[in-house]
Amino acid sequence: MKRAKTEDQRYLVRCIELASKGLGFVSPNPMVGCVIVRNGRIVGEGYHKRFGGPHAEIEALRLAGRRARGATLYVNLEPCSHHGKTPPCVDAIIDAGIKKVVACSADPNPLVAGRGVRRLRRSEVQVRIGELRKESERLNERFFTFMRTRLPFVGIKAAQTLDGRVTDFRGASKWITSEAARKEAHRLRSSYDAILVGANTVSHDNPQLTVRRVKGRNPLRVVLDPRLRLDPRAALFDTRRAGTLVFTSAHAMSIRKSTVAKLSHRGVYILGLDKGSPFDLRVILRTLAALGVSSVLVEGGPFTTGEFVQQKLVNRLHWFVAPKLLGEGLHTITLKSPLSLKSSISLRGITVRTIGSDLLIEGLLCYQ
Repeated sequence: MKRAKTEDQRYLVRCIELASKGLGFVSPNPMVGCVIVRNGRIVGEGYHKRFGGPHAEIEALRLAGRRARGATLYVNLEPCSHHGKTPPCVDAIIDAGIKKVVACSADPNPLVAGRGVRRLRRSEVQVRIGELRKESERLNERFFTFMRTRLPFVGIKAAQTLDGRVTDFRGASKWITSEAARKEAHRLRSSYDAILVGANTVSHDNPQLTVRRVKGRNPLRVVLDPRLRLDPRAALFDTRRAGTLVFTSAHAMSIRKSTVAKLSHRGVYILGLDKGSPFDLRVILRTLAALGVSSVLVEGGPFTTGEFVQQKLVNRLHWFVAPKLLGEGLHTITLKSPLSLKSSISLRGITVRTIGSDLLIEGLLCYQ
């Protein structure tokens, strides 16, 4: 976040800070924060706390009350103008007598997309938009990507040693990273709509794929199991805490009817793809998008991770690196077609943090 240079920027920075509190609770909605200022003083502020709950503008207007009349409203995203889970925010802003609205960025949602701004201006509310736009879009990069591409934002989470191993020579992977890093991984998990793994990961690790070390929502658990060979007693098929969706083939469903029945009895959703391979990942992402999933965190093994990278479907990496050397063991990622230095995939917008004794390297993938 760049340093605020003007009074408007200072209030917009506060909006972004407030908005970030909704991480892991509001998706597939965007994170939004709002500040109302009158005569140089903040008279109301709020943020979108949970999906289906009041929007940030409504929270701030409630706190401001009558002091909102003639005030300036700051918000990191264009106010909505359509009926969704809640009424349009622009109506409340106009009714409250707000004189001016300053927003970081326009809403990419086709249901909004400038309509909120036009409606405010028709009601003689001054509108200025574009300040701290990059910071605002970075905060809601998953929402913006989903709205612009109609595909979920894809992140990859991996935990490896310095020499790129995710297991030792015996196949053991618990634990590569520190307790602090694992807690951060759970926080990251809670911020995505869905978490995706392949059948090998389920067979080897029997993971729960739930959020346990931090407060947050459990993502939808997605499993790629083309042959429908997984044990229906696996931990992630217990749907009492979180939903589970299995992608398989129509052929596997037809010959493994007993497995289908057992999984269905446990509340697991099963989708059989009848054209192409279940690892046509773009089809899988389109299907998830149609189900309202706007972001997917891939926590699979080397093959699943490599397939997403090779098909150029990954947006961001979350790479934990432990200060350890193993010498042997599974590599973090397997690419079917090795890349040369000239064709290599690089990262941009890189951040590096120390989490416990480990490093967390994050960045957007930049494909040649």
